[in-house]
Amino acid sequence: MTDSLIAIVPAAGVGQRAARPGETGLPKQYRPIAGQPMLRHAVQALLADARITQVRVAVSADDEWATQALAGLPRTVCRPCGGPTRAQTVAAALADSAVADNDWVLVHDAARPGLPADALARLIDACLSDAVGGLLALPVADTVKSQRPRETGQASRPSAAEAAAAVGVDDTVAPDASPVEPRVRATLDRDGLWLAQTPQMFRAGLLRAALTDAQSAGMAVTDEASAIEAAGHAPLLVPGSLRNFKVTWPDDFELMEKWL
Repeated sequence: MTDSLIAIVPAAGVGQRAARPGETGLPKQYRPIAGQPMLRHAVQALLADARITQVRVAVSADDEWATQALAGLPRTVCRPCGGPTRAQTVAAALADSAVADNDWVLVHDAARPGLPADALARLIDACLSDAVGGLLALPVADTVKSQRPRETGQASRPSAAEAAAAVGVDDTVAPDASPVEPRVRATLDRDGLWLAQTPQMFRAGLLRAALTDAQSAGMAVTDEASAIEAAGHAPLLVPGSLRNFKVTWPDDFELMEKWL
């Protein structure tokens, strides 16, 4: 391999969906799984492939936990260049790295600590000989439903206070009200649908330009591949792994711990 390969791990968010109601404390990426911060597991998964010359972790400027979470890991650099969005964090990390346009950049979620070494190797092997690059992904196996839009003026359940007043009880102990349940609009054809994972691997120059153009267009970039697609390219879809799921909800921590 003549061109270098670095990895970027955007870790400037807090992961609010992973917290249970009323729960405060560590940002999601620093919560322990199997005795170690989730971020450390994610970085170690990348370090398993010797072709990755460096892992650059991009955190917020006021981060208090990264140095300790990553202590002692080889080929790992932590930089306080994170922005308010994932795309801005990745763009800032690219600028901070000063990586050459022709070098490869592999972006991986801090919340995917279960990345198997064989899936990572499969992605790198596939992308090194490709003009665009690609991402790990899984074909959709379940039946997919789209949700019907809620109608204007649709009745909702009474609030906790309203329900309590109706029966004459103290509303301070009433449970939170639930919103109106969503309903199915249609069943989608799952043929050809894939669930995107990370890592996602592209040439640094191509990714820089795609992220810049997407930001200028006001596009909401949820992953690097979407910016590459918007620039007119078709990334490779490389089969990923069920173990490589994204820790998103509170119960996911326990499930991931079983894998690790």
